[in-house]
Amino acid sequence: EKAGQAEIRQRRTAETQEGEEAAELISPGHIVTMLSGQPSHFHARPLRSAGTLNSLVGRSGGRGMRGEVLHYDETQGFGFITGADGERYTFAREDLRREIAIARGTAVEFQPGGGQARDIFPAGAQSAPPTGVAAAAHARTGASVSSAAQIAQPRHFGRAASTGPAEPGLWGYFWRGITENYFNFTGRARRKEYWAYCLFWFVALLAVTGIGIFADAAMGNLDDAEMPAVTIGLFGLFLLATFLPGLGMTVRRLHDIGLTGWLFLVILIPTIGSLIILVFALIPTQARENQWGPVPAGART
Repeated sequence: EKAGQAEIRQRRTAETQEGEEAAELISPGHIVTMLSGQPSHFHARPLRSAGTLNSLVGRSGGRGMRGEVLHYDETQGFGFITGADGERYTFAREDLRREIAIARGTAVEFQPGGGQARDIFPAGAQSAPPTGVAAAAHARTGASVSSAAQIAQPRHFGRAASTGPAEPGLWGYFWRGITENYFNFTGRARRKEYWAYCLFWFVALLAVTGIGIFADAAMGNLDDAEMPAVTIGLFGLFLLATFLPGLGMTVRRLHDIGLTGWLFLVILIPTIGSLIILVFALIPTQARENQWGPVPAGART
C-alpha cells in the first residue's frame, strides 16, 4: 500500500513538471519558423526562459551596422554605402526606411546581408518599433499583443522624399545669375541654368535695343543718317553690365563638365572659338562630384 502511494505521488510530481515546462518552453525551431516564415526542422535543447527568447528576438531586430553613403543616384534609385567593416554595400530606393534626403557623406544605419544594405535610416535616429515577428514571439511567452496591433510597417521613400531646396525656374536662374552669382566664378552650373541665363539675356538685350531705337526715333536721331546715340549707348552699357555674370556662368558650366574655367579663353580664337564654347555648353553634367563641387541640384545624370 505504501509503495502504491509513493508511485502515485511520483507520477503527480512528473505531470506537474511537464505542465510547467510546456507553459514556458519554446524551441529554437519555433523561433526560426517565426523569423523566416518557413518551417524549420531544427531540433535542439528548448529555451527555458522568456529572457532568452527576448534576447534572441532583440538581436534579430537590432540596428545592425553603421556606415556612410558613398553615392546615391536619385534618378536610377541606386547607390553605395561604406560600412563600418570597410566593405561596400549596394542599396536601392526601396531599402530606405524613412523620408530622408540621401546625399554623399550621410551617416546611416542599416541591416547588411549578402553585400546589400537594407532597412536604411539616419544614424542616431530612434530604432524602429518591434515588428510583427517580435510581437508574435512575445505573445507566445505570455506578453501582451495589443501594442503590436498599433505597429506600422516602415514606409519606403526614394526620389520623392528629397527635402532639398526647390529648383528655381528659368527666370530664377537668370535672376540669380545677375544678383547673388554676379561675381561667382566657383562651383558648377548645369545646362538648364546656363541656357536659361542665355535665353533671358537675349530677351533683355532685345528690350534694351528696342528702347534705344524708340528713344532715337523720338529725338530724330534716325533721320538724315544721324547716329543712333541712345541705342548705341544703351547697348554698350548692357554688355558691360552683364559681362562678369556671363563670364562666371560660362566658367561654372565648364566646371560642371569637369573642365577648368581657363578654357573660356578659346573664345578668342577667330571663327571657331565661339563654336567650341557652344559645344562645351551642350555637354551633359558630369555625373559625380568633382573638384569644383557636388552635382548641381536637379541635374539628370
